[in-house]
Amino acid sequence: MTDQAKAKRKIFNFSLLRRVFQFAAPYKNKFYGSLVLAIVLAGIAPLRPMLIQLTINDGIKNNTASHFINGPGGFIIEITIIQMVLLMLETGLRFFFTFLTASLGQSVVRDMRVSTYKKILHLNLSQYDKTPIGTLTTRTINDIESINDIFSDGLIPIIADLLAIISVLAYMFSVSPVLTLICLAPFPVLIVATYFFKESVNKSFIQVRNAVANLNAFVQEHITGMAVIQAFAAEKREFKKFNTINKEHRNANIKAIFAYSVFFPVVELVMALSIGLLVWWAAKDVVDDQQAEKVGGVITAFILCLNLLFRPLRVIADKFNVLQMGMIASERVFKVLDNEDTTINEGNIETKHLKGKVEFDKVWFAYIDGQYVLKDISFTLKAGETLAIVGHTGSGKTSIISLLNRLYHINKGSIKIDDTNIEDFRLDDLRANIAVVLQDVFLFSGSVKDNVTLRNPAIKDEELERAAKMIGIHDLIMQLPGGYDYNVMERGATLSLGQRQLLSFVRALLYDPAILILDEATSSVDTESEALIQHAIDKLIANRTSIVIAHRLSTIRKANKIMVLDKGEIIEIGSHDELLEKQGSYYQLHKMQFEKQGNQV
Repeated sequence: MTDQAKAKRKIFNFSLLRRVFQFAAPYKNKFYGSLVLAIVLAGIAPLRPMLIQLTINDGIKNNTASHFINGPGGFIIEITIIQMVLLMLETGLRFFFTFLTASLGQSVVRDMRVSTYKKILHLNLSQYDKTPIGTLTTRTINDIESINDIFSDGLIPIIADLLAIISVLAYMFSVSPVLTLICLAPFPVLIVATYFFKESVNKSFIQVRNAVANLNAFVQEHITGMAVIQAFAAEKREFKKFNTINKEHRNANIKAIFAYSVFFPVVELVMALSIGLLVWWAAKDVVDDQQAEKVGGVITAFILCLNLLFRPLRVIADKFNVLQMGMIASERVFKVLDNEDTTINEGNIETKHLKGKVEFDKVWFAYIDGQYVLKDISFTLKAGETLAIVGHTGSGKTSIISLLNRLYHINKGSIKIDDTNIEDFRLDDLRANIAVVLQDVFLFSGSVKDNVTLRNPAIKDEELERAAKMIGIHDLIMQLPGGYDYNVMERGATLSLGQRQLLSFVRALLYDPAILILDEATSSVDTESEALIQHAIDKLIANRTSIVIAHRLSTIRKANKIMVLDKGEIIEIGSHDELLEKQGSYYQLHKMQFEKQGNQV
């Protein structure tokens, strides 16, 4: 089903609309208040034309005396004062109506965004493997912001406009049903024009939204990969692609502009035709003889009423489109909120500090059902021991550490820490006892201190400096402008790879984990940085259970156990010396790597 077809269907999806309004339940006073104001404003709408009619017919033609103001023109002055008061009252009520609907929308947006981000935080990591980051970003920001329009520019304002139209029409019919029908004669043209305008703009909005998404994705991706573009002198080719996407965005907007350029003149034309018919019919003495002297007041009042009718009709099609887009956006957001693929957190065992014994018992795991990346994995690691995992790319090394940290759910078997199934621990307690240092260190935009402590107020500056000194990076940090307050920029762009890696070690040490996981921490750094990192590793793994994924075999000789994986299966396990004596897969890997290093020397 296309986005346009979805828009037509979702406008009548009351179950979806009801779910949106469930988020408005805590703010029902604002909602009911806006509805009351909509009714009051609708009741006020025909009062000004009515007063103008009285002014012309009774004040000017009949020179009716005022009950409160003496002298000539007293009635006109009296009516003028009433109109000014009414105008100020209407202005104030419209201000409160606009403020209430916008405030209601923003309150709902806040709560929905909190719920959506909370859901995203607890989604199973497999969801991030399948869903582009930009999609979740759009759901959390752009789509939820569109839901705000349901309240501020959509449903409630549409209800207010329809009530105002009904109120004005009721007044017109009460004055002269025949004259009202004559004025409404051109309205079928306006209804047809409104329908085509709504469909055209709706289609254009969808194209604009898609074009914006394509433009954002292209710019984000290419700014991130600018080093590659410039290194291969691909600027002209990529600029040509950008121009093509940008042109599509422009064309989509021009289509929307064209629809507006046609519709608004049509509205003005229909309104002019209605006024022309009004004057023509009234001039033929439509009003009976007893009211003949009041024709001027009626005509003037009807002209004002037609303005009050056409003013909301100009924008009501736009508001329906806004409502449709908000409904489509809400459907996308609810797909995130309804996603049940979250990290299971049913454990109730609380623990502040684990000893660190790790046991995998016949563990099977697949990212995609049936395509196992780990097959019958079993091993035991005593508390304080170090396990090194080696193997070719895709052998399942990273999958093992991801399962230990409960980032994914296993398909078969069990994983235990200190003889307790990891599913039985409270998730926060489990992860608080496990620290992970990845090969690709992610640093957030902010200070060194914020990145290392992750804004944990319980970590004191003295502890931070002590950990940095233990790792051997304190002096390097103090050389940076601002020291620990130095802004590392997005993804740590202002630091070297080795510096980022060392900061991740400080982060791990500060949290004093019972189990430490190192994922190829030295594979992408220079020799000098490797020496610092190896020193840091020795400090980190001392007296704690460690699992090290190693690319450079020279870094894992001291490991208590070395496990060799191939296509998701354990093919060898033992100490460095034991595996060399077997002259199996580990021996071949070791031989190939050191022969290669020897040739390079």
